Amino acid sequence: MRDLVEVHFPHAEKIRVVLDNLNTHSLASLYEVFPPAEARRLVSKLELHYTPKHASWLNMAEIEFSVMVGQCLKRRIPDQATLTAELAAYTARRNRDQATVRWQFDVQHARTKLGRLYPQLS
Repeated sequence: MRDLVEVHFPHAEKIRVVLDNLNTHSLASLYEVFPPAEARRLVSKLELHYTPKHASWLNMAEIEFSVMVGQCLKRRIPDQATLTAELAAYTARRNRDQATVRWQFDVQHARTKLGRLYPQLS
């Protein structure tokens, strides 16, 4: 978050960040990591928006990271050059194979599970 504020968007008045609902994804977590004045400075620049718990597109990214760890990173990697080469090979293979996530949460499931979030039309 500090990189977002200081490096990537130093002149932004507010930075809107989209996150899933992981317990560490809160502004309070910044107060656990940084001194109070630093945390307050960062918090003043950030605006957090959370994805729905049961319909998060971030789940697809999390699934892909899990596959990457299982197929590529679940071992000791001696240095950054090897890590870079391994990740490049992994990415090339996944792209060549046109790997996808089989998303099973369709519109009908969303309407059933998340119906309370949609307005009722009469």
